[in-house]
Amino acid sequence: MGLYPEIIEKLIEKLKKLPGIGPKSAERIVYYLIQSDENEVISLGEAITSLKKQVKLCKKCFNFAEKDLCNICLDEKRESIICIVEEVKDLISIEKTNFKGRYHVLWGRISMLDNVTPEQIKIPQLIERIKNEKIEEIIIATNPTVEGENTAIYISEILKKMGIKHSRIAVGLPIGSELEYIDSQTLKKAIEGRREL
Repeated sequence: MGLYPEIIEKLIEKLKKLPGIGPKSAERIVYYLIQSDENEVISLGEAITSLKKQVKLCKKCFNFAEKDLCNICLDEKRESIICIVEEVKDLISIEKTNFKGRYHVLWGRISMLDNVTPEQIKIPQLIERIKNEKIEEIIIATNPTVEGENTAIYISEILKKMGIKHSRIAVGLPIGSELEYIDSQTLKKAIEGRREL
């Protein structure tokens, strides 16, 4: 027999499955919901239900969308530059820099350890998109992990064969850091990616 009524125990268990929510946080959320106005709790439930029913993937770039195309793909003022990212959260990070191009979300990265092949992420759709759109440049912005680098190399080889101008985002030192605390691999990448002043 649990410490709480069964319905509270069930909700705590469901909340604990969310990223970053542990048992204590789940309990605090339940306490908050119990003490909240009924209309606010109902509104939250409806918003969660609507999320699953109304949000889908953009048919062009695979960003989140409520219609066939996302707001970015619908924006005709965007430049003909495509930035390739692994996840939507990466797109959001780049969008906050005032990037004015377009995106292509891979929904993952190539990983031999996890048996993720190029066909399992949105690389075939990227190739098809390149064939059908006029693109000035492609920026490969996969994460600087082993899998992200391998994915970038794989995509770069395809783009070379297609004759498409492309680049890789620079990696290196974070602003405000000190060299003595930076690992050698990051320092090596920073030196390789140096630019003339």
